[in-house]
Amino acid sequence: MKKLWNTITEHIVAPTQLTGDQVLGLLTPIGRSVHMRRHAASVIIARVQLISALFALLVPLWSVVDLLVFDMRTAIWLVLLRLVSAAVFVGLAWPREVSPSRPYTQAVIMLLIMLMVPPTFYLVSLQIIDASALNDSQRLVMQLYTFMPTIVLGGLAIFPLTALEILLLSVPVLGIAVTGMLSGGAELVLDQHGATLWFMLMMMGVAMFSGMSQSHYMESLVYKAMTDPLTGAYTRRSGTEALELMFRLSSMSGKPLAVAFFDLDHFKSLNDAYGHDAGDQALCTLVTRLRETLRRGDVLVRWGGEEFIAVLPEMPADQMPAFLKRLREAGFGRRPDGSPLTASIGVAESLQDRVLDWTELVELADQRMYVAKHGGRDRAVLPGDLTVMLGVPATAAIPTAASAG
Repeated sequence: MKKLWNTITEHIVAPTQLTGDQVLGLLTPIGRSVHMRRHAASVIIARVQLISALFALLVPLWSVVDLLVFDMRTAIWLVLLRLVSAAVFVGLAWPREVSPSRPYTQAVIMLLIMLMVPPTFYLVSLQIIDASALNDSQRLVMQLYTFMPTIVLGGLAIFPLTALEILLLSVPVLGIAVTGMLSGGAELVLDQHGATLWFMLMMMGVAMFSGMSQSHYMESLVYKAMTDPLTGAYTRRSGTEALELMFRLSSMSGKPLAVAFFDLDHFKSLNDAYGHDAGDQALCTLVTRLRETLRRGDVLVRWGGEEFIAVLPEMPADQMPAFLKRLREAGFGRRPDGSPLTASIGVAESLQDRVLDWTELVELADQRMYVAKHGGRDRAVLPGDLTVMLGVPATAAIPTAASAG
């Protein structure tokens, strides 16, 4: 069974194999990272704007067919309906700034509005056109209108959505299609409507598979672009993007944002004594241990060399001593000689330190990290010059100042 699963993930959802958490992330949007949501939102908004721009031109042009096929009164109503639809498409295609706080919500709302225009046009056209007195040409055009909900379901395939999102977006479209089938007092008949409903469900299934595949591929690319290849922590570039966003959100909400600046103690001496492979292993171990203890919404960034930043939303300064103690008690790993890895930590918190931007927050945490290092290492310096001793100092010999990391 495992071999079959690996074969499926290798050949169908390449370039990376799926884990259980990733499968859950493709089924529902719950648990998507902030970065993934922002990238998905930008893709969805861009595609909605492009498609809306095309339909803003094509929908009014179809008025020529309405004027040629239908009587003047019916054609005028259809033309007016097309102009209203085109106005909605113009509004969606109009350039706008992406919401800094809720980009994904904005993207989904825009997508839902766009998806509802064709089925709504179809439903309203049923009230305009007298189906009891249609000639062959008019009946053909009317049959084309009935395909609008199905086309919309198929169009969902071009968006990086989860299975649940596609299902929820499909429900109103299917509802409109069924309403259209029941118009004029008709009843659902299996031999008359079954094939149409089955085809619509097939389109929804195809859209689910395509949306999930796109989401997984995008997540793979985003992960590779944003994470440090050695440790798996965020890179400095992606970390600054997360910091900027999280600082903006904390400022808008009035909630604290803390930054803990970690620097491994005596890292240079570890590299010199045991080689760079041992140093790399120490960094990887530190990241693994920190991730096991950090909260789900926290962000860990490799800032450079042996320096890491933990971004801690809604973490007030008075909770930091106990939080850092728990991190240290869980351990940062071991040096090759068996002694514990320790770190000097500087902490800054947006509300207590009254900083104006995220760069000032990081600089303040960096300065306090150096105070902790010069004060004896294996400790943290917090706002208010509070020093927290994190644990028993390492048993390894402390190098000279010239070689200290």
